[in-house]
Amino acid sequence: MTGFSRFSLPLSAPPHADAPEHWVDRSLLAGPGGEECLHFGTPLDRDALRALVEEQSVQLAAAGLGPGGTAALRLPPSVAFVAVLLACWRLGAQVALLDHRLTDHEVDAAVARLAPQVLVGSAHRPAAALRGFSEVEPVAVPLTDGRPARTGHALIQLSSGSTGPAKVIARTAGDLLRELDCYRRLPEFPGEGERVVLLSSVVHVLGLVGGLLNGLHARAALTVPERMTAAGILAAVGTSTLPTTLVGVPFHAELLAGTVAPPPLPHLRRMIVAGELVRPGLPALFTERYGVPLGTMYGMTETGVIATDLDGTLHPAKRPVHGMRMRLVAGELQLGAAASPYPGLDDPSRWADGWLHTRDAAALDPGTGLVTVLGRLDSQVSIGGLKVDLTEVEQTLGALPEVREAVVVFDGEAVEAYLAVQPGAEPALVQAGLARRLAAYKRPRRLVVLPALPRTATGKLLRDPAALRATAAATAAAATTVR
Repeated sequence: MTGFSRFSLPLSAPPHADAPEHWVDRSLLAGPGGEECLHFGTPLDRDALRALVEEQSVQLAAAGLGPGGTAALRLPPSVAFVAVLLACWRLGAQVALLDHRLTDHEVDAAVARLAPQVLVGSAHRPAAALRGFSEVEPVAVPLTDGRPARTGHALIQLSSGSTGPAKVIARTAGDLLRELDCYRRLPEFPGEGERVVLLSSVVHVLGLVGGLLNGLHARAALTVPERMTAAGILAAVGTSTLPTTLVGVPFHAELLAGTVAPPPLPHLRRMIVAGELVRPGLPALFTERYGVPLGTMYGMTETGVIATDLDGTLHPAKRPVHGMRMRLVAGELQLGAAASPYPGLDDPSRWADGWLHTRDAAALDPGTGLVTVLGRLDSQVSIGGLKVDLTEVEQTLGALPEVREAVVVFDGEAVEAYLAVQPGAEPALVQAGLARRLAAYKRPRRLVVLPALPRTATGKLLRDPAALRATAAATAAAATTVR
C-alpha cells in the first residue's frame, strides 16, 4: 500500500443514504432473540449480539463518531469486530476495514490516505497466526486529523494486493444490500436453518459479505474455526447437525483435499471457494474426499459476487447472478456499474461510461448467458512475436501430478514459473510433463521450486515477480546456510 494521497472530494450524499432507514437493525440484526447467529469459540445469540452492538454504539459515539463520520477498523476476526462494524454502520458512519495482519507502517500509510476520525484497534495482541479468531477488547481512538465522509459510501476496502499495491475500493449500503439479495436468490447458498463455517477473512469481500453479512441477513448460523488447520476446520464442521457449507478460498480446498482419510461429515453440504481460478483436478479430488461438490464463485471487491457454479456442474463456466450486466470488449469482461467504485480516482481504464473494467479475459456464451473467466487480461504476453497465455501455462503446470501449486509470471523478457512439488518429485519430471503438453515457446525459461509459494494475508498466491524472486533468493540463502 504505497503512494496514498488523501481524498479531495466534496461531500456528496451521506453514507447509507441509498439504503432503507434502520437497515442494519432490519436486515442484519433482526430475528428471534435466542437464535444462535455467531460461534467464535462459544455460541452467541441475536439478543446478545444486539446488546454488544448497542454497547459499542455508545462507546463509539463517546469517541466522537456520528452520522457522516468516518472510522477505520483494525481488529482480528472476533465478536468484537462484528459488534464494532455494525455499531459504526448503525451510527451512520463510513467504515474502512484494515487487515489486522498489516504492519504498523502499512496501517499508518492507510490512515494517512483515508483520514478516519476514529481508529478502532485491540487492547490486546491478536491470537497466533493459525488461530481462526481472537478474543479482544476494542479501543476507539479519536484522530485529530480525521475528516468526515466525503462520499456516500458505507464501506471502504483495500484490494488483496496479490499483483501489486492495494486499491482503495468503496461500496454503498444499497450495493451491499443488492449483493445480499443476489445470495438470497441462489438456492444452493446457505440460508435460514443452515450453517456456514467461514474460512475467508472478514476484512475482504467474500468473508465479509458472502460469509458474515449473508449469515446475519439470511439467518444462517456462522462459525469460525478455532484453528485454521485441516484438523481444526474439520472439527468445526463436525460440531453441529445443521446442514453446513464451507466458505473459503482455493487454498483452503487444497488444504482439505490433502487430508487422505477425513472423518465422516454427514452434515457437510458443499464447499464454496472464490478469489482465484481453481487448479484442474481439485474439484474432483475434493468431491472424492468428502462426497460433496466444490462450488466456485467469481467476484471482485468492487462488486461482490458476479457469477457462480455452486454445484460444480458448469465448470469452468459460471452463471451470472441476478441483475448482473456483462459485455466483452476486446476480450475483456466489463460489468455494468452506475458509478465508479474508486473514490477520488478518475481513471477511464478502470471505469468509464457506466462500465467497470475487470481486466479479466473471459468468454460469454450468447445462448446460455454463461461466463467463463480465462484469467487476467495481462496474462497474455508476447514472446518473440508469439502469444503466450500465462494462465494456460499455470493451469497446465497445476494439472501435473508432481505439482502441488504453481504461479507463472512474465518479467518483461521471459516466462518464469514458481512451484511447490509433491514430496520426492523431481523437477525433471515436471519439465518432461510440460514438454508433452505445451509447445516449446510457451514453456517457462525458469522453473523455481520452493517449499511453499508465498501468499497474501487472505490466502491468494502472490504474483509480483520481484516478491517471488526475493522469496526464491531467501530460500536459496537459507539452504546454503544450513549446508
